[in-house]
Amino acid sequence: MSKAKITIVGAGNVGATAAYIAASRGLGDVVLLDIVQGLAEGKALDMAQAKGVYASAGNVTGTTTWDLTASSDIVIVTSGLARKPGMSRDDLLAKNAGIVKSVTEQIVRTSPNSFIIVVCNPLDVMTYVAAKVSGFKKNKVMGMAGALDSARFACFVAEELKCDIGDVRGVLMGGHGDDMVPLPRFTSVAGIPLAELMPQDRIDVHIERARKGGIEIVNLLGTSAYYAPAAGAVKMAEAILNDTRSIISCCAYCDKEYAIGGAFIGVPVVLGANGVEKVIQLDLNKKESAELAVSVAHVKELVSVVNTMI
Repeated sequence: MSKAKITIVGAGNVGATAAYIAASRGLGDVVLLDIVQGLAEGKALDMAQAKGVYASAGNVTGTTTWDLTASSDIVIVTSGLARKPGMSRDDLLAKNAGIVKSVTEQIVRTSPNSFIIVVCNPLDVMTYVAAKVSGFKKNKVMGMAGALDSARFACFVAEELKCDIGDVRGVLMGGHGDDMVPLPRFTSVAGIPLAELMPQDRIDVHIERARKGGIEIVNLLGTSAYYAPAAGAVKMAEAILNDTRSIISCCAYCDKEYAIGGAFIGVPVVLGANGVEKVIQLDLNKKESAELAVSVAHVKELVSVVNTMI
């Protein structure tokens, strides 16, 4: 059986970390691509030497040449500007739209049968750009956001309860931004509803921290997070390549689902060999539905702006 081929566009913090995780997980051979001469090649060489300490099945090849990415099974797009202190995700709209458009055109040329996982911000809109420019089926284009946001919420809950983070399972919906919609009613710890273990005022604290989780790290590091976003992207790739049919929150196309009416937005989905195989329909209450509607409206507003740029 031939190995899967994964291309990661952008050899910055997120891209390089994703390449290392994917190779370490043995998902296949990774091509790490960047426009900066020597950046991807140097990081790939460093990873190759790390295999002398901890062996891994996957190889990482660094390049500036798109032709080396040909016939990739999955392309993870991490290229684009990262946030700096004082910036919102929306501030990156114009510049990153141009980058994602250019990258997607190259994906269509070199890997027309691939799945695309978008990581750059503003996430939901950049996923829309990749889908529109590629013309790929909607199930083959998705964005990594919910996996990250859910992981942040789980981290904060586990820290307070002093429990194994792996026991915390949560769902977040909506756009990847300050108006995302964490759903504590659908969050459990080892099968126990979160409300049975934590008072509402503390749940609210962690919801707000999850919403602001990105800027908290930006303010500490001076740039965007990368370990958790990279892990989220690789988790999605793994679900597709290994056909695990994992239920993961991610940015996926919704029309009738949740009455969204045609937009890429964060929802729980089943990820498998066909990409987004199903959008999970939760029975939201009035408050949750209203919050989701606000988040969707914000995403659609940004999409209307980006449509004038691409």
